[in-house]
Amino acid sequence: MGIPMAGQLIKADYTVTVYNRSKGKEASLKEIGASIAETPKALIAATDVVIVMVSDDAAIEQVFKGEEGLFSVETSGKIIINMSTVSPSISKEMAVLCKAKGNFYLDAPVSGSVKQAETGQLVIMVGGEETAFNQVKPILEKMGKLAKLVGENGAGNSAKLAINSLLALYAQGLAETVLFANEQGIKTEDLLELINNAAIGNIFTKIKGDAIIADHYKAAFALKHIVKDLNLAKAEGISSPLAKTALNTFGDAAAKYGEEDIIAVIKQLKE
Repeated sequence: MGIPMAGQLIKADYTVTVYNRSKGKEASLKEIGASIAETPKALIAATDVVIVMVSDDAAIEQVFKGEEGLFSVETSGKIIINMSTVSPSISKEMAVLCKAKGNFYLDAPVSGSVKQAETGQLVIMVGGEETAFNQVKPILEKMGKLAKLVGENGAGNSAKLAINSLLALYAQGLAETVLFANEQGIKTEDLLELINNAAIGNIFTKIKGDAIIADHYKAAFALKHIVKDLNLAKAEGISSPLAKTALNTFGDAAAKYGEEDIIAVIKQLKE
């Protein structure tokens, strides 16, 4: 996700410096004009706005608090935008630590996958101070079709967990519907044509329906990540019957299909 998002900023003529924990992944960005920082410490020294896009809370700890992390150098007046899907609690913690150093922190996770990142069509939900948000809103709007402040620090992460909980329900519901129809002798292609022309059709059912038809489960959003997000939502208090069921289903699927796309849950449900 970070690569196409950074690409949108380069395309918009921003000066972009990148750091990646897995060295070598920056090569495609370097080819189109990005500079490379060897550490988060070097990155924050080189720019006024830092955007973080990593997988989980542990990665945030490393990037911010590591030996050469963002907090390992004295800076002030910087705006750090954490666009990762992580817990509201770690955003609140990082916001306090940023403020103590004279910097600003925004949690700004995104709704959308690689395709939306490549076309600048992400939906960005933000938690933090309005002043900082207004300063970086033009940057966010180069990566997304909507950037909206939804509350204080942590609120962006809470909104993302709510949305991803619905995403899990969509995926499991679509998979179960396809399997039920197949059991009744209805072809997957015919069912999906009906769904996508009905009021219940949407971009998700179209994209994931096409993946089911093609039997193609290369991860656009890995199934293991929805398990992480459902567990984060559970830790924040979600306890509805559907959320519990989704966590059980995707949790069972993760061992075998965790590296595949979220809609690979259909293979678990077939078993």
